[in-house]
Amino acid sequence: MRGLFFNAENRLRSGWWILIFLALLAAGMGGFQVLLPALKRHGIRLGVWVPGVLFLLSLLATGVCLALRKEPLASVGWQLDRVWAREFVLGTLLGVGLMVLAAGLLWSLGAVTWELDPARSLRALSLGLLTFTLVAFWEESLFRGFVFQRLLGGLGVWPTQALLALFFALAHWSNPGMHGATKLWASLGIALAAVLLGLAYLRTRSLALPIGIHLGWNWCQGSVLGFGVSGNSQRGWVQPLFHGRAEWISGGAFGPEASVFGSVAVVLGIVLLWKWQGRPAPNTTAEDAQAS
Repeated sequence: MRGLFFNAENRLRSGWWILIFLALLAAGMGGFQVLLPALKRHGIRLGVWVPGVLFLLSLLATGVCLALRKEPLASVGWQLDRVWAREFVLGTLLGVGLMVLAAGLLWSLGAVTWELDPARSLRALSLGLLTFTLVAFWEESLFRGFVFQRLLGGLGVWPTQALLALFFALAHWSNPGMHGATKLWASLGIALAAVLLGLAYLRTRSLALPIGIHLGWNWCQGSVLGFGVSGNSQRGWVQPLFHGRAEWISGGAFGPEASVFGSVAVVLGIVLLWKWQGRPAPNTTAEDAQAS
């Protein structure tokens, strides 16, 4: 019975840590849902801050688990030093670059052109940047943070990548526009994106690079180029005009995740990170070292 809970090093098995994390996160989210109507009655509208609250709840659940494991927050990729900041910026630039590549391929085939939206302002771009930053912090904390890293220790790299890619795709199945052939292509694109983001963590043992990539891709896609972001419509600095190509080519209202060229851009990102050897990981845990 002891082997069910503890491994050979007398450490609680990864699966139990994942359950503890998910229970803490569920309790926090449940409390937030109870509190939300009261906030609305008092005229408090969280709006774009909702993913920020969710991120803080995930960070709190992570902090409790790490305290129980007697490990620092840096051990799960929150080093918050100059290297972290540099990788965050580089990741953001890479995400923007990959989205520009996907958009450029669509334009070269005549699938889309753009017109300037005169109503958009720098304030709107800044608000989009804030929104997508909070989304990136929340989703990467959830999908590449504590759970991802415990799975690495329990399953190894590629089973973890495959499992989290599946969950990342499933988490988007309730998004607008997830039907028919779009659902297939969008699920493929989102799963490939999860592999890219997971590889970004593995190459650095930090959450800075995956958060940056996630932010740069979404912000450029929605706030700048005006594409839908995972089915959620956006107003960008420019607005796309589609020219009758099939949605598996253009991505349609769902966005480039549902386009074959979005997948091409993500695969290129995977190849670039695969060829890059990354940097030494100063805070790799024993479990992660076994997995790598």
